[in-house]
Amino acid sequence: PAAAAQAGWVVLHCPAPRGRAALRPRHLRPLLLADHLAQLLRAQGVGVRLVPALPEEGSRELLRRLRVDWPSGSGGSALPDTVSALRRALGRSPCAAAREQGPGTAALPEDVICKVHLKSFVEQQGLVGYDPNLDVLVVTEGKLRSLAELQQAVLQCTVSNPAALPASCFPDIGSCCGIVHVVCCEEEFQQQQLDLLWRILDPGAHTALQKHLVCGPVKVTNPSSPIGADQYFQLRKRQMYKASVMKYGELAQDEAWTEVIDTLTAAAIRFEMLSTAHRSQVTLDLEDSSISTKGTKSGAFVMYNCARLATLFDTYQRAVERGTYPPLLPVSELNFSCLREEGEWLLLFNYLLPFPEVLQQAAQLPPPSKGIRITANTETVCKFLIQLSMDFSSYYNRVHVLGEPLPHLFDQMFARLRLLGAVRDVFHSALATLHLPPLSQI
Repeated sequence: PAAAAQAGWVVLHCPAPRGRAALRPRHLRPLLLADHLAQLLRAQGVGVRLVPALPEEGSRELLRRLRVDWPSGSGGSALPDTVSALRRALGRSPCAAAREQGPGTAALPEDVICKVHLKSFVEQQGLVGYDPNLDVLVVTEGKLRSLAELQQAVLQCTVSNPAALPASCFPDIGSCCGIVHVVCCEEEFQQQQLDLLWRILDPGAHTALQKHLVCGPVKVTNPSSPIGADQYFQLRKRQMYKASVMKYGELAQDEAWTEVIDTLTAAAIRFEMLSTAHRSQVTLDLEDSSISTKGTKSGAFVMYNCARLATLFDTYQRAVERGTYPPLLPVSELNFSCLREEGEWLLLFNYLLPFPEVLQQAAQLPPPSKGIRITANTETVCKFLIQLSMDFSSYYNRVHVLGEPLPHLFDQMFARLRLLGAVRDVFHSALATLHLPPLSQI
């Protein structure tokens, strides 16, 4: 589907990389989800800002290898001014209490500015959906800097599009919020604190639109010790290499396969994290037997079938160059009544025709009837690709697309090639929302 017209902006805030030199799998899940959601929203014509910028050190290399398209940098030259403005707002707020000093008072760290009474603010404003244990927040320079990054992202959106963040900022895909905090469940409490602090310091329309997209826990089975996200990637890469050598032999040891193995590893991890509904638990089985190139629920299986299509069309093109087959006719000259296999119509009606609607559904962020939590259908694309791969594989194993080079068989062959060309386009478009490149070999 063609890109939609501009339909407003959204800020996707994922605090997972902030202040961390190393990520754990539970931090990786919201990052991958936010990256995927950003692509889905862009496909629907929605402008997206991702916050915060990645620090210069830390996990940038790992995220690059996972094809996560996240901004990097220090946050911009205007950040100190924004922090100063928030400090002034804090000094004027009736919810803020000054640093307590005097005999018998424990010394507070130097970066602590003051304390803010969140509970009374929630009660005064009649806000619902917040944790009842929220009470007093110790405000630090780091928290103000986090808010300043969000503030700047909102400002950039409104400068790009003055009508960027109304209550219904996505008129084409339903009512939605302008700011989405994508967090793991372990950090939900801290993010609610930041949400309320921002509402207190900047009681504008945009802060009232804050919503929270919370990811369920990531459980690692039988870990010998706590595993980092980088170790998780390296383990999956070794397993994918081993599985590829077992299947393809010495071919998989060629240098040209380095990029293939990296792509298969990224696909395996993305599907492992994203094919489950975001609010449900993900269980990572790190045993060698848990990953293969052919498991029908895996990202590697999807990539394998995408590569089979590439091989099919490459084989056909080389046969055309040798004069074995004639070039493919234009669509207007094809006879699609030659498609009589049930699997061919299944591909058309279950995948090709509904695909734009699948992308639209995956990008929807319906507002909750009450509270601050929202849900998303971010598992939709992974499940769609897995099911498409299973049905395509079944059809491809059963039907010989490139038959004998006999003129009376060309009509059927051309119709099948056009159908599978459209299937290939759907694979490529869907994989693009996951930042996964199509493979030409596997």
